[in-house]
Amino acid sequence: MKLTLKLTTYSKLVLLIIGICSLFLMLFLSLYLYTVQQEDDVFKTNSNQYKSEISRLFDFNSKMQIVTINDLTYWDALVNFAKSRDMAWYDSHIANEFPTYEVDYIGVYNLEKVNIAKSSNAYFKSNNFIPIRAMMHLYKSKFSRFYLRVPEGVIEVFGGTIHATNDPKKVKTNPSGYFFTARLLDKQYFKNLEEICSSKIQFLDKVGKDTIGNKKVSSVIKLRDADNRVVAKLLFQRPSHLNFEKTKELLLIIVIATLISLIAAIYYSRKWVYRPLRLITTILESDREISISLLKREPGEFGYIGNLFEDHRRNRFQLEKSKEKAEESDKLKSTFLANLSHEIRTPMNAIIGFSDLLMDDKLDEEFKKKYLKIINTSGKSLVSIIEDLIEMSKIDAKQIAPKFKGLNIEKCLNELYNTLKVTIPDDKNIKFYQLENSAKLPNDVLTDEIKLKQIIVNLLTNAIKFTDSGHVAFGYNICPNNDFLEFRVEDTGIGISEKDLKVIFDRFRRVEDDYSISLSGLGLGLSISKAYVEMLGGEITVESVFGGGSVFKFTIPLRYDETAHEENDTLPEIAYNESEGKTILVAEDDNINFLLLKTILEKKNHIVLRAKNGQEVVDISASESNIDLIFMDIKMPVLDGYEAFEIIKKDNPDRIVIAQTAHSSSEVKESIMKAGFSGYITKPLDKEKIFELINQVFQNNSIT
Repeated sequence: MKLTLKLTTYSKLVLLIIGICSLFLMLFLSLYLYTVQQEDDVFKTNSNQYKSEISRLFDFNSKMQIVTINDLTYWDALVNFAKSRDMAWYDSHIANEFPTYEVDYIGVYNLEKVNIAKSSNAYFKSNNFIPIRAMMHLYKSKFSRFYLRVPEGVIEVFGGTIHATNDPKKVKTNPSGYFFTARLLDKQYFKNLEEICSSKIQFLDKVGKDTIGNKKVSSVIKLRDADNRVVAKLLFQRPSHLNFEKTKELLLIIVIATLISLIAAIYYSRKWVYRPLRLITTILESDREISISLLKREPGEFGYIGNLFEDHRRNRFQLEKSKEKAEESDKLKSTFLANLSHEIRTPMNAIIGFSDLLMDDKLDEEFKKKYLKIINTSGKSLVSIIEDLIEMSKIDAKQIAPKFKGLNIEKCLNELYNTLKVTIPDDKNIKFYQLENSAKLPNDVLTDEIKLKQIIVNLLTNAIKFTDSGHVAFGYNICPNNDFLEFRVEDTGIGISEKDLKVIFDRFRRVEDDYSISLSGLGLGLSISKAYVEMLGGEITVESVFGGGSVFKFTIPLRYDETAHEENDTLPEIAYNESEGKTILVAEDDNINFLLLKTILEKKNHIVLRAKNGQEVVDISASESNIDLIFMDIKMPVLDGYEAFEIIKKDNPDRIVIAQTAHSSSEVKESIMKAGFSGYITKPLDKEKIFELINQVFQNNSIT
């Protein structure tokens, strides 16, 4: 490369002429050596192919006899003949059919190796020529093919043991006798075989000296007896028809090479000088990509210049693309932040506004209830928005992994149906039902129950939200190949336009129209659903007609739960008694959260104590023996909830401790229950759930 860069164009032309002259000499020598070597290689290849062909054709020539003896030797009537020696049967069924077998001899022997019947052609006089050792070998092998010399010449012998019809593979029963056929390797045999393989065939000991060493491909077949000794050898020969004496063609090649060399000299003088300079001029004038590509192919310094042009063009393109992506990202970010601000301010406006109205002492009791209900609903909406943001951030950080366990799909869908049907607003004329599925699952399916439910809930919630009349339905079916379950959620709502279908699963993207603007949401529900589906190993798709409804479909792998487990569908009902007047220790460092929980607990006349950090919880639990229950905040100073719980349980294993946390993810809930807490509640606190949980733990001492 460095040497090429230093040479002038004239030097390159001189080197080209020297190279062409050298090429002539090398070409002629190479052609001559190649011809000699090719002739030898082709002859060897033909010989090897010929030997393989002859071996297959020789075996094929005996195929009919092999099939015949295999068919005859598992025959109930022949088994009976070997025992009864009924010659009338033999004459009728074997001797009469002898001409059709295309053999010269048939012999039947009993297990004592005595011939009990035979048939042969008139010219075949040999008798009892089958060796005893051949029958001994045949007893083990069930079938044999070997060659013998008899007075008539060399014969090919086929042998098989006699078995009943129900033992075609000859492995269930012991032989009842032996059945042999033989054919003479005579002129007719060789004539037929020569026609099949297009070769001249002779016994090797009869080959004339003048045929050995000629340009013929040949193959030798060794004929062996039952003891694997060579009885005779057959020589197969065929002319090779090789002809490499084509001097005129070689001369023509040399002439053509000369013409090509002259043309090449003219072509390369233009290519190395004129064409590269023209390409550089074109690139500088128009920046055409094809010109850069052509310049890169040029040898030497011009190719290097072409690479520089391409790098410059690629860097400029990347800068433009990065600028566009940055602008798009900034725009999407601004849109999202504006949407986030709007969605958070909407419930916050209701909470703050109606809280302010509640401060009016003259406010009617009916309006107070109405305002409190609005505040409660707005608070739940705000929590939902925050949970979606947290869930999306966990997905991005890859902090969520599916937890697979057995799930009864039918039961799961029924629970979702019963839960969601009561949430449909009364002002919507919607028929809500499950789709029928003819094929039922025989067993529980391995999947993540929480994520599967969340996917279906997200899709059904959207369907109900965007449907005012008609129906919303959901169900599943088994894919034809039994590898996947396909879930389906369909509605007759407003539908989705074709352009919106392309971005509906993108994060922070919402379908913006007059209808959707009136509804709240960050546009994360479908993004979370798509991420969950992909975690479970499936895919999600949507089909929709604008104004005619939508159909969402997603798949999960169909893997059955093979682990044995006890069915416990019917849990005994627990008669809860209202627990009141208990001494409860609340571990909470936040004053407002403590005040809320204390107020809720005192409604049931409970005595409430407080600990502001984990160490205080441990100290108070150790000093106060009359504490009935501890509400343990998981995130506290000094000692966190887990550490404090471990110390308390070590000193007092029977102490009832309920965890309270602001985290609502399934992973946190699982870790809480795994640690051994009697139960858990999540913030924001719901007084009814708190009372129900207290009743349960005092009934059972644990929540399972």
